[in-house]
Amino acid sequence: MADDLGWRDLHSYGNKLVDTPALDHFATQGMKFTNAYAASPVCSPTRAAMMTGQAPARIHLTNHAPGHKDGFSLEGSDLHEAESVRHLDLAYVTIAERLSTAGYTSAHIGKWHLSYVSRNNTQGLNELDFRPEKQGFDLNVGGCFRGGPPSYFAPYRIPALKAKQKGEYLPERLANEAISFIRQHRERPFYLNWWPYSVHYPMEAREELIAKYKQRKDQGLKDHIYAAMIEAMDTEIGRFLTELDTLGLREKTLVIFTSDNGGYNGDNRPLRGFKGMLFEGGLRIPMIVRWPGQVEPGTICETPVISMDCYPTLLDVAGLPPTPDHPLDGQSLLPLLRQTGNFERDALYFHYPNYAFHQRNRLGSAIREGHFKLIKRYDDGSLELYNLNSDIGERKNLAPESPDLTRRLAQKLDDWLLKTGAHFPIRSKVE
Repeated sequence: MADDLGWRDLHSYGNKLVDTPALDHFATQGMKFTNAYAASPVCSPTRAAMMTGQAPARIHLTNHAPGHKDGFSLEGSDLHEAESVRHLDLAYVTIAERLSTAGYTSAHIGKWHLSYVSRNNTQGLNELDFRPEKQGFDLNVGGCFRGGPPSYFAPYRIPALKAKQKGEYLPERLANEAISFIRQHRERPFYLNWWPYSVHYPMEAREELIAKYKQRKDQGLKDHIYAAMIEAMDTEIGRFLTELDTLGLREKTLVIFTSDNGGYNGDNRPLRGFKGMLFEGGLRIPMIVRWPGQVEPGTICETPVISMDCYPTLLDVAGLPPTPDHPLDGQSLLPLLRQTGNFERDALYFHYPNYAFHQRNRLGSAIREGHFKLIKRYDDGSLELYNLNSDIGERKNLAPESPDLTRRLAQKLDDWLLKTGAHFPIRSKVE
């Protein structure tokens, strides 16, 4: 799972100015999803959703850690963001914990961002207590509270990762760790949770790639360093996929590639908005799945799917029943992957009642049913309705001319939020 990689950032998804040959070829070997969504427009909630199969609204982990102080509001506003937890509690049953019961050895490599604990907490909690190795993973390389690396070149200053050599490059190092893990465990079932820090800020890449993309700026490339970071990530993923082949593991291995939220540094057009927003630019992401013998090569799936679906899908693949006393907000993608035609979903739901770090978003919730998407804003109570089939850029608000549909979707969204026990923004007098 890449970090901050937008729906249009890969060459195979329409970005003709960036070279991503490994992932482009990977897409020809499996199924490419064109309507895949992150559980949240920011990272930590989506990561929690991937680990639990539960929506951020249900977990109450709705903002990226550490986020703002409790009760934060914009200057001059009486609207305070919703209360949000900042780490994934050990009470939740992660997919790694479930797979371990079926004999899988598991590793987490890269960004975690689910273990932040305030130093002045009153319960004596420690960030170390919520890292991947405490959440069912047998190996943790690089997973800690950090949302981004202080540097992509050693020394990284990532608490859970020490450099092996001076000046080493983080994407290459993490790929080496992933390759090492599958080499060691190729004779038994394994689960690898490889979450690169790429392509999150800071914008850093090797000079030769930066120089390559600097020459494309006159062709309309928005950020040449960001483009270099994307290709660098693609190269390392390619090395890993090649190693799977070398080890004879391709036919035995299900591989899912995706992102944690919409793009922030790239060009999201024709989508509106970016990371932190409930518009498509903040939520829609690339997703590609390869599973030889199960997924037909070169297929495209237009059915909307969401991050929480990965958890029940992996349970299905491993032959495990649903987690007891653990409600799931996702559903298994096996009917889509195998094209059996019996995948039915009522709607997708999103809840982001917090301000992103950049504070340029509006607090709200959203629902997508069929081609229609409704956004509810908490600052003024307004409703926006868009037909994504004819208006993927969400430019024409249909709410005024479609009052019945707007009311029905708004009520459906409210019912879901109530069902999940979602936390909401709070109004108070401005002091």
